[in-house]
Amino acid sequence: MSLFDKFKEVTRKVSEVESNIYHEKHDYLEIYERNLELEKKIAERTEELNDANKRMLTLQHIWDMMNSSTPLENVLEAIVNSTQGELGYMHCAIIRKYEDEKGVYLQILAQSNDSLIDRLNNMIGGTGIQTRRLNFDNDSVFADTMRQRTIIQTRDIDLSLKAVLPELSNETIKKINSNQPVKSVIVVPLITQNKEFGWFCVFSSREELASAEMDFLGLFAKQIEMAITIADLFQAVRDQAVTDSLTGLYNRRYFEESLEKEVQRAKRQNQPFSIIGIDLDFLKKINDTYGHGYGDLAIKTIAEVLKSNARSVDVAARMGGEEFNVLLPGISSEGAMVAAERIRKSIENTEIETVGHITGSLGVATFFEHSENIEELLELTDQAMYTSKREGRNRVTLAKPISETSWQEIAVNTFIDILSKNRLPIAKNISKDLYKKLTSPIKKDELTKDSLFNVADILAKMYNPMHSSGIVKNKVIMAVSLAKRFDLPKEDIDNLRVAVLLYDIGNLLLPQDLLQKATPLSEEEKEQIRNHPVIAARKILQPISYIQDVLPIIEHHHENWDGSGYPNHMSKEEIPLTSQIILIIDQYFALIEPRAYRPKMSARSALEVIKADAGKKWNNNLVKEFISLIEHDIV
Repeated sequence: MSLFDKFKEVTRKVSEVESNIYHEKHDYLEIYERNLELEKKIAERTEELNDANKRMLTLQHIWDMMNSSTPLENVLEAIVNSTQGELGYMHCAIIRKYEDEKGVYLQILAQSNDSLIDRLNNMIGGTGIQTRRLNFDNDSVFADTMRQRTIIQTRDIDLSLKAVLPELSNETIKKINSNQPVKSVIVVPLITQNKEFGWFCVFSSREELASAEMDFLGLFAKQIEMAITIADLFQAVRDQAVTDSLTGLYNRRYFEESLEKEVQRAKRQNQPFSIIGIDLDFLKKINDTYGHGYGDLAIKTIAEVLKSNARSVDVAARMGGEEFNVLLPGISSEGAMVAAERIRKSIENTEIETVGHITGSLGVATFFEHSENIEELLELTDQAMYTSKREGRNRVTLAKPISETSWQEIAVNTFIDILSKNRLPIAKNISKDLYKKLTSPIKKDELTKDSLFNVADILAKMYNPMHSSGIVKNKVIMAVSLAKRFDLPKEDIDNLRVAVLLYDIGNLLLPQDLLQKATPLSEEEKEQIRNHPVIAARKILQPISYIQDVLPIIEHHHENWDGSGYPNHMSKEEIPLTSQIILIIDQYFALIEPRAYRPKMSARSALEVIKADAGKKWNNNLVKEFISLIEHDIV
């Protein structure tokens, strides 16, 4: 091969190499450009995924709040702040549609905290836009979205603002919208349970709304609607749990919860509060004469009176039946008496169709002044209310502190409590008759002596058919005479009087065939009998707060001096003297009355039995004084 040929060959090969290099370079450039495009798409998709993730996290956060006990206003605030902050909007708000006697209007329920709303509030002045009654314009974007049930984006921010704040001048609106980055407003209608609720409004720095963004805002609106629905249902359930269905007042449960909170507040601030108890007079007569429908109408009438006379901080509640209570925070007894008298007059002046005028009996008690114990305060309120009933009804009575309450009033109110709250297994008609005997309007001085002893005798006869009328009165007189021989203080003697009336009431919870059994009792039956002091003290009387000092007397009235008694096998000075007095008097009257298993004894024979147990059942001194007392009467 010639030199020229070799040169041509080299040139050809160089050209081939250059051509290959060029093509490879072109391929590399194409790959590089494709990589740049791919990286750009990856970045876009990553940003979209990040936005979607933010949206999903926001939705999850809202869903978690909706499924907790978080109040609706807190959920809505979280929604607007999350939407504005996490999703990059300029401002967000939830607006509700209302209607009253003045017409339809709008109000902001929640709005995000941002510089845009601060700017708006500064320019419009006053307390800001959230507290204002906003205008509803049927030609506005808000009305359009609701009519069409669709999301609408508008760039006409001036017109949107003018629609809700028509009182603002055009110049002010232009100032508000000048030099700010908002380019459009997105209005999303909110429909809950097929009712027009309001709108979810988003202020965006973008003029166009992407389809994905539209879908997301629609999904977000559904979450808001669900949160509102859940809150409405929760509120409805809560209202049912704390309100009385007939009257719409609060129920006993809510009243008692409010009372506990008020006690803490009163102690912390050293302020009194008062309770007014109201009882509708003659409800049974209304029911019997006109029917239960009119009885319910009378009850609802009192409820309306309480609603119209209550302050916003007062708690008016139906406690059950025809009884109501009103809690008056920060009010002394003097102020409570004025409020109670106002309620009484309002009830009296209200006329019901067919029935005519109704009345109520009211009682007032005040925390600190009358008691610092909740249960006792409620009992005192009831006592005062019952006093109003006994003294003629349609009046207001101020409670007395326990220290100033006579033993007769305590005993009467205890029987009223037992009968009205069905603490005893007796027929309803008998319970009502006994209740009537205690609450009938008679002279105050005669109340305790006649009706009180009469009711106690009737109850005693129910578990002891051989019981003679007048025996309870004789027992009380004898117990007081014996107690005075030991110089017991007046307080102890008064407690003894009440205990004598109540000590055997536990027998009403025992089987009647057991009490009247003529043959010897088995050990199991004896044990049942031994439990009756505990039954009386703990099951029947313990819930009544103001007779707690009487309970030990009753519970230990079968304890023997030598420790052989029951229920706690106490002995000697461990046993209250008042309990020993009841035991010896009970034994004496049991001996001189007939029983199913034996005839009655003479007074002297009964004393011989008691003498035989001196130092065993009773203190020797007690036996000595008792015999002296009885022998004085039988000589």
